[in-house]
Amino acid sequence: MNMHDITRSEFHNIHFHRDGDVLVVTIDRADSELNAVNDQLHEELTRLFRELRQESLARAVLLTGKGKVFSAGGDFGWFPLLQQPGRLDPLRRDAKQLIWDLLDVEIPIVAAVNGHAMGLGASIALLCDVIFVANTATIGDPHVRVGIVAGDGGVAIWPLAVGPALAKQFLLTGDPVSAAEAERMGLVNKCVPAEHLLEEAMAFARRLAAGAPLAVRYTKLAVNKLLKDALNVAFDTSTALEIVTFQSHDHHEALAALRERRKPHFQGR
Repeated sequence: MNMHDITRSEFHNIHFHRDGDVLVVTIDRADSELNAVNDQLHEELTRLFRELRQESLARAVLLTGKGKVFSAGGDFGWFPLLQQPGRLDPLRRDAKQLIWDLLDVEIPIVAAVNGHAMGLGASIALLCDVIFVANTATIGDPHVRVGIVAGDGGVAIWPLAVGPALAKQFLLTGDPVSAAEAERMGLVNKCVPAEHLLEEAMAFARRLAAGAPLAVRYTKLAVNKLLKDALNVAFDTSTALEIVTFQSHDHHEALAALRERRKPHFQGR
């Protein structure tokens, strides 16, 4: 039988190594200490989960980031390029495929959130199966702060995790949540000292890898049906409205304010 081995695929911003039955996947954009998402990293994240659906060697995945940040979400330097004609719709399709493929990966994914996870970085972490977070990290979805709709799946996973009221508190403000508060709210599974993060997350990944593979995989897929129902309701609407707001005056104003190091003045247009 032809065994798919993702480690043979060409990635520039994502690294792999195998630790027994656990595949360790590390987000590492060398030219960004924030592991911020640009065109290339977005394409590789989309391809990552598509290929992980075919992974036939590992029994569990450990997903983490290199350095002090898991992923700070979209690269602000990338956003102006998305104003070019024809750029947003292919991005929308890739973004949807990324999230759907993430939920369709059959082997369990343990997130080891080593540092701040924002925007798309937060959505990816929160849609993993078990989430360990370093006590120095924060999680947030700050789309609204740059004048755009939370379109990376946050409108589905935050309400499922913490309920609509708390979800709206954080999605409508873009306020970050500390690791300890995220654990208390039930947004993540466990907050651990940063120096023990990989050790604890790996121990849990090994525990999952030692379980009955079919039972573990199929139970995960059954639970993920609930997440996919929520995404079916909210994802297309949120990404369509995100595209609308990408072209708004308020989004341009937010980017200008970032460049000029001042507060934005939003006008609702």
